[in-house]
Amino acid sequence: MDSPHRAFAPSRRTLLFGAGATALTAASASALPASATAASATAASATAASATAGSAATGGSAAVSASASAAIPSPDDLPLTGGPEFPVGLFWPPHPYASTAERFTEIKDAGFDFVISGNYAGDGNIFQYQLDLARTAGLQLLISDDIQIRNMSRWFSISDNTADFLSVTPDEARALYTRARDAYGPFSSLAGFNLYDEPGAGWFATLAKAVAISRELAPQLLPYINLFPSDDAAYYRSFVDVVKPSLISFDRYPLLSEGREDANYFHNWAIVRDAALHGDIPSWVFIQTLAYNGHREPTAAELLWQVNISLAYGAKGIQYFTYWTPEAARGEGFGPALITVDGRRTPRYAAARKINTTWLHQVGRELKPLVSETVVHANETPLPNGTVGFTPTNLVTGVTGNPVVIGTFRSRDAASTDRWLLVANRSHSARSRAVITPNPQTVGAVATFEPATHSYTPRPVGPTPVDLEPGAATLIELTAK
Repeated sequence: MDSPHRAFAPSRRTLLFGAGATALTAASASALPASATAASATAASATAASATAGSAATGGSAAVSASASAAIPSPDDLPLTGGPEFPVGLFWPPHPYASTAERFTEIKDAGFDFVISGNYAGDGNIFQYQLDLARTAGLQLLISDDIQIRNMSRWFSISDNTADFLSVTPDEARALYTRARDAYGPFSSLAGFNLYDEPGAGWFATLAKAVAISRELAPQLLPYINLFPSDDAAYYRSFVDVVKPSLISFDRYPLLSEGREDANYFHNWAIVRDAALHGDIPSWVFIQTLAYNGHREPTAAELLWQVNISLAYGAKGIQYFTYWTPEAARGEGFGPALITVDGRRTPRYAAARKINTTWLHQVGRELKPLVSETVVHANETPLPNGTVGFTPTNLVTGVTGNPVVIGTFRSRDAASTDRWLLVANRSHSARSRAVITPNPQTVGAVATFEPATHSYTPRPVGPTPVDLEPGAATLIELTAK
C-alpha cells in the first residue's frame, strides 16, 4: 500500500549526504542500496570515526553492545504515553520561517499536545528554537531529522562488524545518540526522537538496537517509530516482538477520491490493534487531513469519523497528517491541510480544534487507561474486510437500527466487571440511530459520558437509544451487578 509519508523521505537523505545522494525509501529492505555513491561511503566512514571519538569522550565502552538488554520503561512512565491526558499530535508543523510564538500558540489553541518536527527543520539550532517555542506554548516536541539520530537509526545500520557497508558500531551509535540527547535534553518540551518513519521489516533488527540505546541513555524519553500501512499482520507482530517498542503507530488514509473508502482500512486497524494487545502497548494512528493523489479532501465529519473509528479500535493517541500544507514541489498532489502553504487557516483547522477541545481530549482521558476488549460492527451487511459482526454478549443482548461500530473496553483491574462501550457512527455522511440493549440480568446501571462536564449521566437499565451525527460517537458505561 502506497503511503504519502514516503514523499517526505528524499529531503531527509539530502540533509545528510547532499543533493546528489541516493534516497532511501520507507520500505527499505534489510540492506542499504548497493547503488549508494562512493561519496556516501566516505561520509559514512567520516561519521563513524567522529562517533568513535565522541564515544571515548562520553566514557562509552566498546564492550557494551547496543543490542544488550535494557530496562523497558512502562508506557505509563514516558512522555505522551504516560499520564492521564490523551495525546493529540501533528506532523508537518510550521516551516522554520513560520516557527513563531504565535504559530505555536495557534497549535496549542487547536487542542494539540505535541508536534513531530519536519517541514525542512533539520538544523540543531532550529530544533532548539522550536523546543523553546514548544515549551512556552505548553507543547512537547518529537524531533525528526536530527543528523545524529538519523545516522544511528536510519541511514546506517548498527553492526558489530566494522566491515559492514554503511554501518556504525554499537558504541558509535551510543555516541551519536548521546550528542542528540545532550543537545536537546535540557528542554523540558523534548518528548523524544522519531527514529524512523515507515521502516521495512528488514530494518527491525537495527531499530531494536537503536531503541535499546535510547532506553539505556535516556530512559525518560520516548523512542518513536511510525509504521507504514499494510495488510500483513506479520509485519506489525514482528515489529512488536523484535523491536520491543513503547508504542505502535501507523498511518493509513481511508478517504479515497470519488467518495470511496479504502476497503482494507478496518482490516489494517484490526491487525494493529491485535499487535498492540500482544505487546501490551498503546496504539497510535495518523488521520488524513488533506487531499493527495487518489484521496479526497476530508469534511469535518470525515475528520471526526476517522478519530472515532480509531477510538473504537483502541487508539491511545491520534496524530494529524498534515498540519501545515506541503508545497506542490514535494509531489503527491497535496491539497490544503489545516493551514495552507502560505499560513492561512482552512475550515479543517476549525474542525480539528472543535474535535480536539470539545470531544477527543475528554473522551480520550476516559479511554486511555482502559483495555480494548472487542470491536464489532453492528447492523452492517456485508461486513467490511477484517471486521467482526455483533453477536449478543452477557452484557449487551442486542443492537438494532443503523450501522455502528462498537468498541468494548475493560478496566486493567481484573476484579472489575464493568465495561465501557464506544459506539461510533459507521457513516461519515449520514445520521445513525441505533438502540443498544443491555442485559438487565447482568447490568446494574447505565450511564452516558458528557464531555462538557466530564461526567456520566445515568440512564434507565433498558434499551438505550443512540442518535449520532455523521462521524460522531458516544461513550456508554455499563456497571455490572
